Amino acid sequence: MTAEIIEPVEFAEYGGLESDCPARLAVDVFGNSWLTVIIYTLREGPMRPVELRRAIGGISQKMLTQTLRRMERMGLLERRRYAEAPPRVEYSLTPAGTDLLIPIFALGEWADRHGDTVRTALYGDVAD
Repeated sequence: MTAEIIEPVEFAEYGGLESDCPARLAVDVFGNSWLTVIIYTLREGPMRPVELRRAIGGISQKMLTQTLRRMERMGLLERRRYAEAPPRVEYSLTPAGTDLLIPIFALGEWADRHGDTVRTALYGDVAD
């Protein structure tokens, strides 16, 4: 197996990840695994919490609620409450939330290209 040679990419300096560095904020955002899953799940439009939980799978109601509230405070989601009986709530992406789909898809492409390499390095030959 021949390793593909990849040319280095030049990136602008962001301040070395100090506390006020924009890159550090981005790393913090991606540190919450459910946040990226919720952003990805809402990519096609608004959803109710029960629909989100069903689509995501494996997330508790408590964790979903906490993550949705945090994302709303961060300006990534918009919560819309309908004046109905029973009350209905939907979540949708704000422009900032929608823009997060760009690095999420980029990470997905990276995982497609390098996931087997990382899994093999961590766990041995996956073909066993």
